[in-house]
Amino acid sequence: MDNNFKVAGIQMVTGTSLDHNLITAKRLVEDAAKAGANLVALPEYFCLLGAKETDKLLIAEDEGNGPIQAFLAETAENLGIWLAAGSIPLKTRDPARVFNTQLVFNPAGKQVVRYDKVHLFSFTRGEENYDESRAIAPGKEIKTFNCEIGRVGLSICYDLRFPEIYRAMGEVNLILIPSAFTYTTGKAHWEILLRARAIENQAYVLAPAQGGHHQNGRRTWGHSMLIDPWGEIVAVLPEQEGVVSGTIDPTRLFEARQSLPALKHRIF
Repeated sequence: MDNNFKVAGIQMVTGTSLDHNLITAKRLVEDAAKAGANLVALPEYFCLLGAKETDKLLIAEDEGNGPIQAFLAETAENLGIWLAAGSIPLKTRDPARVFNTQLVFNPAGKQVVRYDKVHLFSFTRGEENYDESRAIAPGKEIKTFNCEIGRVGLSICYDLRFPEIYRAMGEVNLILIPSAFTYTTGKAHWEILLRARAIENQAYVLAPAQGGHHQNGRRTWGHSMLIDPWGEIVAVLPEQEGVVSGTIDPTRLFEARQSLPALKHRIF
């Protein structure tokens, strides 16, 4: 395992213009890479938070083809980094729905893994009403990939509430949870859920998020975080765009698992 592997999470306040969002994402990813990040993770919906749920259908791409994926591949290759693309809309057989997909590109700009969000968010309280299933089709598979720090697990936002998906990943050293938590649910549950996932899986958790007031009227919680395997917060950014970063410490992983070998004690 690389003892000097640095990761960074990008926090954005994504708007309704794809072009503007890609320019912002590029600038922030470049900032993270210049600061030494080897792996950079973008938040959920980094490329678009439209005025309507169906706006994502207008920019949906086929896997392996399209301007968003070209941007991601070129950025990863040009900067020589692992780039985890929060989520982008990929086409399904149903023209009325897309997959909410996290793609990961290696430092050569090659896509190495695809994860389609499994759990779809819905929430109603007062005037707040969300239902991702209106325009998104659920994925069916758990995905991980390997890099210099070992095995990395993939999930997206609402998946955070379902610990079984992380157990099913097996032993991972890092979990990515790109998100766009609402202000209401984030204020109540975001930190405690992230720390729980880190503690129970004895892994680092990197959670890049949307954080602020968006053009479409939505407000997201932000608080992008890097959390270590003991549940300690390494870095956090409350609101607005920016970068959180830190180093994945193999000694910290070893000590957590050695002193409290919960992973070895699992029965189910």
